[in-house]
Amino acid sequence: MMNINDIISFLNGIAWGPWMLLLLVGTGVFLSIRVRFIQFSKFGYAMKNTIGKVFTKQTAGEGEVTPFQAVTTALAATVGTGNIAGVTGAIAVGGPGAVFWMWLSALFGMVTKYAEVVLAVRYRERNDHGDWVGGPMYYIKNGLGEGWKWLGTVFCVLGALAAFGIGNMTQVNTIAGSINTAIDAFGGNTGAVAVVLFGQTVPVSSIVIGVIVAAIVALVLFGGIKRIGSVTEKLVPVMAAVYIVAALIVIFSNVGHVGEVFAMIFQGAFNAEAALGGAVGITIMTTIQKGVGRGVFSNEAGLGSAPMAHAASSESDPVKQGLYGIFEVFMDTIVICTLTALSLLCGIQSGVGVTWGENAGVELMSAVFSNTLGAHVGPLIIAVGITLFALSTVLSWSLYGTRCFEFIFGSKAVRVYQVIFVCVVVVGSTLELSLVWDIADTLNGFMAVPNLIALLGLSGVVVKLTKEFFAKSKEDA
Repeated sequence: MMNINDIISFLNGIAWGPWMLLLLVGTGVFLSIRVRFIQFSKFGYAMKNTIGKVFTKQTAGEGEVTPFQAVTTALAATVGTGNIAGVTGAIAVGGPGAVFWMWLSALFGMVTKYAEVVLAVRYRERNDHGDWVGGPMYYIKNGLGEGWKWLGTVFCVLGALAAFGIGNMTQVNTIAGSINTAIDAFGGNTGAVAVVLFGQTVPVSSIVIGVIVAAIVALVLFGGIKRIGSVTEKLVPVMAAVYIVAALIVIFSNVGHVGEVFAMIFQGAFNAEAALGGAVGITIMTTIQKGVGRGVFSNEAGLGSAPMAHAASSESDPVKQGLYGIFEVFMDTIVICTLTALSLLCGIQSGVGVTWGENAGVELMSAVFSNTLGAHVGPLIIAVGITLFALSTVLSWSLYGTRCFEFIFGSKAVRVYQVIFVCVVVVGSTLELSLVWDIADTLNGFMAVPNLIALLGLSGVVVKLTKEFFAKSKEDA
């Protein structure tokens, strides 16, 4: 008889197993072929018209955010703990070659995210408050037709529940853990003052952190989409800059190892044992699965979450906003995840110990940063990075959960969901959440199924809008 852990483990193996990952990447390949590999042929155009316009003044009306605020809200969710702990775990378990497969999934994920955003803007609608709302549930209902609305509801049930785990409790728990670790690194002893909750000994500092994070989330969430957009457009660039600079310092401090690190990545993509100089028991299937799985988990291409943020954009042209989807995956995986990978592998080559084939997380990256930046600065940088990444993820997923709940129960019911979401933040800071993480991870993976069905069914719409846009841009040139 299977217990709950066995059941969740079995379902998680399906949600993030080889067939699901093949479906996710395969959808990206299919869409890439249909739009003539826009991620390569129009990459320069996409960067020029997204990140290239960051400092251009953008305006938004009532119930909407600027295009840049839309992408920073989406990036706030995708650039999270997965960029540090997720990448570290993928490399430790799957070897350096996992990075290659992470890159490959991202290259096709750019088009998957592009298609999601295009459809989100094309089929969005106004809610009772006058806000733009959209995402998989709306392009299922308005694109595939009312007869498919049930599929949109399935997506929303999964999304609303997943938000409590993947976008709330697990993130806040990570924030509390990283801050406590940093305090202890500076001579503190967070375990000295603790209470017993639900049979677990919990540092009082974790409760205080939970209350503070809950207050921040409430302040932002109850302010609506415009306040969320306003906060993320300031938070995301700062958190990305802090982490990127720190990672570059680590890489350049170990620049002599960069060449061999790249050799390990490309060699390990097809033969992990050769890359690591001996038998470590890592199979090629493990390398591929960990690389692709953590890549998708990090950039969320195909899962259907980010389109809910992009749908609120003041941009009226679906393709123009869709270009931000390409930029989003590029920034999340090709830039930030790669910096994590290079920092980690350079650190390992310079002497930081790792047991290949066994899971690892933030503590390994903290050791790598400490080795270069010092015993105090290293953990502090990781704590700041994890805190900002996780906090921004909570803010974005509070929006995603709200939109899913709203689709099922209507605009008047969303405050109930939001209040519960804020209360759960405090709970998340105090409990061990391995089971919660597994359940949320499973729900998050299964969200992709309704979304991928819609993407494949509406691929013709994406092709049509893309052709019309670039034909017109040539005429205007």
